[in-house]
Amino acid sequence: MNESDRELSAMVQELWDNDVNRLKPGKDYRISLQGKAGDTMSVNDGNDRAASPLFIFVDENIFKKETFLAFISLLDNYESDTGEPEVVTPEEIAENHKFLDSIIQTPTMKIAHKYLVEKQLSPKDTKDFKQQLYRIWFELYARRGSSRPDSSGFEHVFVGETRGGRTVIGFHNWIQLYLQEKLGHIDYKGYSVNANSPQPDEEKHILALQFSWKNGIKPKGSIFIGVSPEFEFALYTLCFLTSPNERVKVSFSLYEVEIVCHHYNQKHIGTTYPVLVKYQTN
Repeated sequence: MNESDRELSAMVQELWDNDVNRLKPGKDYRISLQGKAGDTMSVNDGNDRAASPLFIFVDENIFKKETFLAFISLLDNYESDTGEPEVVTPEEIAENHKFLDSIIQTPTMKIAHKYLVEKQLSPKDTKDFKQQLYRIWFELYARRGSSRPDSSGFEHVFVGETRGGRTVIGFHNWIQLYLQEKLGHIDYKGYSVNANSPQPDEEKHILALQFSWKNGIKPKGSIFIGVSPEFEFALYTLCFLTSPNERVKVSFSLYEVEIVCHHYNQKHIGTTYPVLVKYQTN
């Protein structure tokens, strides 16, 4: 791990330590991993290795907290099909600002902001910082193959999109996954693991998985589970602004993780998500 990765790891550890709204596995939520998903690109190919939903239980009292409430209000603001232009209403813009206002007040975002100011990567003024966050996450842009603005960093990462009606892209958030599964729109098909990654653990906060959504398949996705919206937002913003690389290695708590973070035109987040490298055993 190089010096910049070590420095970023120390920051991510601070974010983790101050994520006061993080849920505790086994207490605030329980998941059921079931079987290892098959290699599939089809919704109905018989490779489903999970007869039951992923989430057994989530204490929904957490969703009454300000940042969770503001985050959930954004999840129905998007047209999932890429190529379908987004129409952003004044109400949706207000909801975006309300969400940013709520997370900027949290310990995790304050830590991230202070660090980014020290690195001269973000403005010190909170109002200007919020504008920077809005541009990175909420400004619309045209995804590949589309001629009109049909996507944003927030939509892709936290809400999810479909391409050609058959493939799910993005969708790296556990709250959206839980809520969509509860509505019957998600079919969890099992966990994903390869030769170089550790076996998943129901007590850990990172999971690679396969699922179908809106008649499309996500062959392999990777998500944090149980963390707060502000933790993910702070972490991904840090990685986007501090590193020109598409993969950043960080170590924090029990985890060694690669944060994949693709830039779109250097102004926006294309995609970002965690890839678990290994669990620390000591």
